Amino acid sequence: MPDDKAGRKPNRYQAIIARVFADHYSKGATEFEFTRDVFAAIAESLEIKLPKNFGDVVYSFRYRSELPEGISKTASKGFEWVIEGAGRARYRFRQVRLNRIVPRNDLLAIKVPDATPEIISAYALSDEQALLAKVRYNRLVDIFLGITAFSLQNHLRTTVRNVGQIEIDEVYVGIDRYGRQFVVPVQAKGGSDKHGTTQTQQDVLCCAEKFPNLICRAISAQFVREDHIAMFELAVQDGETKIVDEKHYQLAPASSISARDLLQYAARST
Repeated sequence: MPDDKAGRKPNRYQAIIARVFADHYSKGATEFEFTRDVFAAIAESLEIKLPKNFGDVVYSFRYRSELPEGISKTASKGFEWVIEGAGRARYRFRQVRLNRIVPRNDLLAIKVPDATPEIISAYALSDEQALLAKVRYNRLVDIFLGITAFSLQNHLRTTVRNVGQIEIDEVYVGIDRYGRQFVVPVQAKGGSDKHGTTQTQQDVLCCAEKFPNLICRAISAQFVREDHIAMFELAVQDGETKIVDEKHYQLAPASSISARDLLQYAARST
C-alpha cells in the first residue's frame, strides 16, 4: 500500500478508491463509470478487509472525506472529481466545478424565535436528526423559501432511473400565494458531513420522476454551530449544481431579539 507525502499509509477506503480510479482512468478523461463489484477483488489484492457495506466506501468520499490527492491532482484546472450514482450498484467519476456546499462565514445570522420543544432538544439522537427537527419546528423551510410547506416524509429511500438507490433526509410539499405547488427535498448535514453537489442532482432527478407536476426547490441545511443554521437553495443548470440563495438563521429566545435587530431586518427587506 503506497504512502502519502507525510509518510502515512492511506486508510483502507482511500486505498480502495485510489485503485478503482487508477484501473479505470485514462489521461484527459472527464468521466468514467465503474461497478461496486470491483471492490472485492481490489480489497483482496491489497490484502484489505473489505467493509460489510461496500456502498460505504463511496458514501465516505461523497459526503465525509476528501478524495486522495493522487485522484484530485488529475482534475482539470477549476474542476473537481465527484462520484455519482449511475444505476444499480454502478457509479460514475465525473469532473465538476463545485463539489461541496460550504457555508459562508461572512453572512448575517437572522435571529428567529426558537420554537423547538425542549424535550426534542433533550432527546435528539444525532446532529442530523436534531437539525431536521429544528428546521421543522421553526418552519425554516417556509421562512427561507417564502412558501407554506409541510413535511411529507422523512428519510425517503427510493430508486431513480439511471442513478440507483438514493435517500432524501426529508421531503416537504408546499404552496404559495399564487397556488403554485412545490416539492422540497431537504438534505441535512451535521457533524463532519458535508453536502455533496451530486446529492442535489439526484434529488432533483427524483422529484422530476416522482412528483412531475410540482416545482422542485432543493434545499441543504447545515449546522454552522449549535442553533446557527445555514440554509441553501440549490438548482441544477447545465449538469452543474448552483447556489440560488444562502441564508443563515440563529435560533434564539424571543427576549434576545432586540428592537435594533428588528430595525436592521426591516431595512434589509426594503
